[in-house]
Amino acid sequence: MGFRIIKTAAATLMSILIAAAVGIPNAQSAGLLAILGVEVTRKRSLRTISARFLASLVGLFFGCILFWVFGFHYWVLGVFVLFGFPLIVRAGFKEGIVTSSVIVFRVFGQAEISLHVLLQQVELLVIGLGSAGMVNLIYMPKTEGVMYQIRKEVDGAFSVIFSQMARTLRDPQYLWDGKELITANTAVQQGLTAAGREMENHVIHPDQAWNVYFYMRKEQLESIQGMMQLLSQVYRSFPHGDMVADLFDQLSGDVLAEEYTGRTEHLLEDLEKKFQSMELPSSREEFEVRSAILQLCRELALYLKIAKRHKMPVVINQRSNG
Repeated sequence: MGFRIIKTAAATLMSILIAAAVGIPNAQSAGLLAILGVEVTRKRSLRTISARFLASLVGLFFGCILFWVFGFHYWVLGVFVLFGFPLIVRAGFKEGIVTSSVIVFRVFGQAEISLHVLLQQVELLVIGLGSAGMVNLIYMPKTEGVMYQIRKEVDGAFSVIFSQMARTLRDPQYLWDGKELITANTAVQQGLTAAGREMENHVIHPDQAWNVYFYMRKEQLESIQGMMQLLSQVYRSFPHGDMVADLFDQLSGDVLAEEYTGRTEHLLEDLEKKFQSMELPSSREEFEVRSAILQLCRELALYLKIAKRHKMPVVINQRSNG
């Protein structure tokens, strides 16, 4: 927000000075147009400026017709607002309602409809909105560092989540408040917002890597929530739970890496084969717990599938996963 104020001040001053230099009366109107044109991203700025410019042309055309037919009376401005605003909205330029009002009110203030007056308003639009667009295109704050920090927070929360799941599998009586789930969800949402803003700042060939990463984590959070529901059904300790806990311990460290090796995936496949060769449950209680553990493994496989789809593979000797 602070940087946007600085950009707005620069665009406002630039537009007023240029408008005054070319001899446009009430040059401060250019500053108002510049204020309306400054946006938080480059793409949004281009869209907003285009919409405001076209809306102003529509409003100027409609306003001049009203002034030519009814004259320059205050009640005509009310008619312009009553019918001009819906016209601009229907034309698809609702962002430019205020900008068009500035231009139409300037024509009313000069009480004259002539080619010179109309061209003057177009010049004012070009100077005011152009200054805002120039300031936006010249520089936008980098968000790479911010997204790295958010990623570190997300990965850290995931790591704790898997450690806590492993501990719960070994000791079903252990109580975990699950606050890391809330932390991870909040950070993922922040990351998606920051990644979207970063893409909006690249007019040509936007980098979608950050957006892909945070979307992957969002999908995986949904998978983790499914694991948590299954984990709540493991109310007794069995060797099967201890073996799956080892997988989550492995994943707790691997989730901090950027690449995907498939190590946990292979370990999970081997573990499922071991489960198939084990004796059947000897009691209903064991059956229920082992069933929940097996479903937990399948949910874990889904989690790993998401990582495999979005993460880059790495050479076998490097330690990474999840």
